[in-house]
Amino acid sequence: MKIKIKRYKKVKSTNDIALKLIKKNFSEPTLVVSKNQTEGKGRVGKKWISQNGNLFITLFFKFDQRKIDFKQFAILNAFLLKQIISKIISRKIKIKWPNDLMVNKKKFCGILQEVLKYNNFDYLIVGIGLNTNAAPQNKGFKSTCLKNILNKKVNNQKILKKIVITYEKFLKEKNKISFSNLKRKYK
Repeated sequence: MKIKIKRYKKVKSTNDIALKLIKKNFSEPTLVVSKNQTEGKGRVGKKWISQNGNLFITLFFKFDQRKIDFKQFAILNAFLLKQIISKIISRKIKIKWPNDLMVNKKKFCGILQEVLKYNNFDYLIVGIGLNTNAAPQNKGFKSTCLKNILNKKVNNQKILKKIVITYEKFLKEKNKISFSNLKRKYK
């Protein structure tokens, strides 16, 4: 299943753009990416610190909660992103449930899921903040970025391409394979 990509230079939040696109009847799987994000969102109303040079994306698609529910997607999204990044870095990646990826107890990726019911369909909105080239300073937790882990600048377009390819494959499978089999496959 092909994912449409909508590129922006600067947005408040890629999740907000995804919500607006759905309400404009974008029903195909779509990925929103921006070079700059001024009001990134975290869980429970927290803010995602969006430093220039990092990757800010939101993917949305229709889903059937009777087949795979919201909480199960939280597990699958963490496993999918862990699998993608594990191919780039050799260090052990840990998942801090339900939505963070960490290396050496330092956060480098946050995942924010939302559900929007629109025109009798449920849409899963998956926001991903990936610290690729800058590690934001945060008083609440330690953070890092892929550049610090790899000791070299990271090409955001290459990572974006890997994310798109992996999710296109996943979206083809999500209605054909059970949650437990998907979990096993991407774990």
